[in-house]
Amino acid sequence: MDALLTSNKEPGTVVKQISGSNVLLNCLLAEGVDTLFGYPGGAIMPVYDALYHYSDRLRHILVRHEQGAVHAAQGYARVSGKVGVALATSGPGAMNLVTGLADALIDSTPIVCITGQVFAHLLGTDAFQETDVVNTTIPVTKWNVQVTEAKDIPAAVAKAFYIARTGRPGPVLIDITKNAQNELTPEIRYEPCTGVRTYRPKPALPIALVEEAAALINQAKRPYLLAGQGILLAGATDELKSFAEKTGIPVACTLLGLGAIPQDHPNYVGYLGMHGNYGPNVNTNECDVLIAVGMRFDDRVTGNVSKYARQARIIHIDIDKAEINKIIKADIGIHADAREALAALTQRCHAQTHPEWMASFRALNDLEYEKVVKKEIEDTTTLKMAEVIHQLSSLTRGKAVIVTDVGQHQMVTSRYYRYQNPRTSITSGGAGTMGFALPAAIGAKVAAPNQQVVAVIGDGGYQMTIQELGTIMQDNIPVKILVLNNQFLGMVRQWQQLFHGKRYSFTELDNPDFVKIAEAYRIRARKVTAQADLTAALLEMLESPNSYFLEVVVEKEENVFPMVPAGAGVSEVILEIPNNKT
Repeated sequence: MDALLTSNKEPGTVVKQISGSNVLLNCLLAEGVDTLFGYPGGAIMPVYDALYHYSDRLRHILVRHEQGAVHAAQGYARVSGKVGVALATSGPGAMNLVTGLADALIDSTPIVCITGQVFAHLLGTDAFQETDVVNTTIPVTKWNVQVTEAKDIPAAVAKAFYIARTGRPGPVLIDITKNAQNELTPEIRYEPCTGVRTYRPKPALPIALVEEAAALINQAKRPYLLAGQGILLAGATDELKSFAEKTGIPVACTLLGLGAIPQDHPNYVGYLGMHGNYGPNVNTNECDVLIAVGMRFDDRVTGNVSKYARQARIIHIDIDKAEINKIIKADIGIHADAREALAALTQRCHAQTHPEWMASFRALNDLEYEKVVKKEIEDTTTLKMAEVIHQLSSLTRGKAVIVTDVGQHQMVTSRYYRYQNPRTSITSGGAGTMGFALPAAIGAKVAAPNQQVVAVIGDGGYQMTIQELGTIMQDNIPVKILVLNNQFLGMVRQWQQLFHGKRYSFTELDNPDFVKIAEAYRIRARKVTAQADLTAALLEMLESPNSYFLEVVVEKEENVFPMVPAGAGVSEVILEIPNNKT
């Protein structure tokens, strides 16, 4: 509600007063927000009432569950580079955001979640749908705040967006009491936040350490660069290519770093991690200088840290100082923006080639091809996940936005999809959130309407957020959904086979008719059970101008290799099931 009131300071002067809800929406517009993902409820109702009049300026996507809203905001942010925004009501609505907030925090995704809260005078009384969302979300947000007066909304929004997008990006939550949403306050000019005391998101580049690192790189015989998502977040993909091309250094990508360098680039040697390529894992323990850029040495990359790169001098570049020396001790820790650091290193490093060192990666990956890849995409008479993803990659030329869920299909996609562009690999990395892909793909498609967006999902994770098919239907979002159905919680089953005596304890799934469910949501659908039908089905999916669901029934007890077993070092990666595990 807006009102015109007489000013007390200047008699006769009319001052426009607007509600806190209108203040909030005007602030979002001032921050460049164009899309909101949300679900209404009692405590956020004033905002939704105001939103009714903003449909020409703010697109609202009505999800079917608040977890869908936060994951959609993540997908939107990861593809666009902008801050994603989610709305929810108090109590259970706010609590349903927690999984996505945790996911966004560990994966450095800039989102702002806005929750309604009970009236300020009811705080602490266990009022209907009251939960202490601020204290609940402290561990899973970069910053959060509760607003109890309308006049404080602009400053809270400005600070939230500044903190979410700067430095190492992350999630922020603003909790606004219902009275603050209703209150009238003078309309004020929105001032974006440009700084927060004690918060220094972009450190000064330490030139002396850069020069020390360059000297070490120039002397190296077997240098090796690990590219993390920090390169994508910093917009440093061109700088990475220039550095690699000048120095001749081989580059491997982490799960979240995929797309940081085109996978057909001559310096790209593969994907790191527990199910990564053989060469990148083995040669981690053969290099003499290891350069880690924008990555945090996650346990899925390091394996047993006591066996990790003990022979190498470590250079670690990261914008988050807390990550340097947290897991792997760095000989040179450079707290800096990845783009600035790589540019400065390139200037100071010599032009070199390392043909024998590069050849060692190729030889190891050739061994992987013979032991693993060939069996999965060539010498097979059954439908395998690798074959599906290999064909998808070929048909899209590695240029689609691929949103994966969590499990075997995620690892297979990371291995076989040949990403050519940045911000096209969207997945839940550090948190490993099943149910992420379908809503995240919605957000990704909204952010990139002219790009092909394919959600690759396992039959288990798909059913965790399957209700978001309703969002796709209502908003006519042309997402392509590819479910690889092995009737198991595949990754858990693989571990049960290899390390728990093949005791498949509650991992086999009795699934519904996915095609009928998709069709009930007015989504065109198809099921493939034979290799001969795969290519035509993938083409039909990709060529559809509308949303499309494709289920591919794959080998039921297929395993993903290579694999670094639990407790092993990265050079102990295995290419097949050990004889005693069959």
